[in-house]
Amino acid sequence: MDRSRIPDQVLVAGASGETGQELLSVLRPTELSVRATTRSYANVDMLERHGADDVIVADFFESADAVAAVDDCDIVYCTLGTPPGVRHTIGTRLVDRTGVINLITAAVGAGVSYFVLESAIGVGTSKAGLSLPARLLIRGTLSAKHDAETALRRSGLDYTIVRPGRLTNDPPSGAVVVNEGGGSFSGSIPRADVAQVMAASPFTPDARNRTVEIVSRDDMTSEPISPVDIDWADDRLTAGREHRRI
Repeated sequence: MDRSRIPDQVLVAGASGETGQELLSVLRPTELSVRATTRSYANVDMLERHGADDVIVADFFESADAVAAVDDCDIVYCTLGTPPGVRHTIGTRLVDRTGVINLITAAVGAGVSYFVLESAIGVGTSKAGLSLPARLLIRGTLSAKHDAETALRRSGLDYTIVRPGRLTNDPPSGAVVVNEGGGSFSGSIPRADVAQVMAASPFTPDARNRTVEIVSRDDMTSEPISPVDIDWADDRLTAGREHRRI
């Protein structure tokens, strides 16, 4: 990200999902203006209660909706994902691929400074971190996320790709283990910890243009092959903005 440019407006794409809601909670007390997207008008009030300043109803299969969503945004946080169902196996019409790539393309056109993508352990170099039966069950989604990761790396945008382990709704552990380069690293992690890592990524120089796998220290099921010590810039997320709301 261009350090001479102070980010002001951020987009949380897929904000009505569980990780997206956690991300809104992390961003709420900051000085950033937060735009959220959802596919349903029924979620608008809920997202505003979670801290979104602006909510857009968008279908990211439509390129025009992606363009509208990123307008005037400095940072994009992407938590788009496909609801449970057979499409995870057969891989047809997945927002994990088409929607994310549309969003990346729109971000390039809009001059977005930084893009943070939530992927998953099991994608690409991290496939050994997911059992073979699990990989077969969600092979369509893994392929889609792999394509989205590739598109982001080739886009020219500054980015962080975050591959979490199995997601839980447990309270944040505050003890996140980071691996880079895939391998058999695996475990679980609360969505609240994933949200904290994603939120801090654009402000963390060591996270720039990297793909990392993350799990909770107490919930690792295998050791990291290439552990990484990243000092996440959480302090950039602590400045209050209650004066804006007042």
